[in-house]
Amino acid sequence: MNKVILMGRLTRDPDIRYSQGEQATAVARYTLAVDRRFRREGSDQTADFIGCVAFGRSAEFAEKYLHKGIKIAVTGRIQTGSYTNQEGQRIYTTDVVVEDQEFAESKAASEGYTGGGYAQPAAARPAPAAAVGDGFMNIPDGIDEELPFD
Repeated sequence: MNKVILMGRLTRDPDIRYSQGEQATAVARYTLAVDRRFRREGSDQTADFIGCVAFGRSAEFAEKYLHKGIKIAVTGRIQTGSYTNQEGQRIYTTDVVVEDQEFAESKAASEGYTGGGYAQPAAARPAPAAAVGDGFMNIPDGIDEELPFD
């Protein structure tokens, strides 16, 4: 079994590209800063930086809704690969192929985050929709078909 569950903050906005051909598929790449549970003696590193890649509708969701500093939970699988760079050296890669991605904190908490320098200025983000009395945010009309879940 190959299953990964991560929770962390995006270190920068996702890099979105589209595959070539008749059926162009969106491919999103982003890095999550995942806090370590314990700190090693003599080490300053408190987080691991894990590369993630999402395809199709998940990539389109990342392009539209994810940005630097936002905290998300990701489930997926680890995939390794390799390629030869321009100097002829073999480069080995390890990525998490995203199967599901969810927001891990409220919009207000995300906007107030200042740790690690990952948060985007509030002025650069879209304004949150007004909350109804039940505490849930209203989803704007017309985006139902774009949401990555049923």
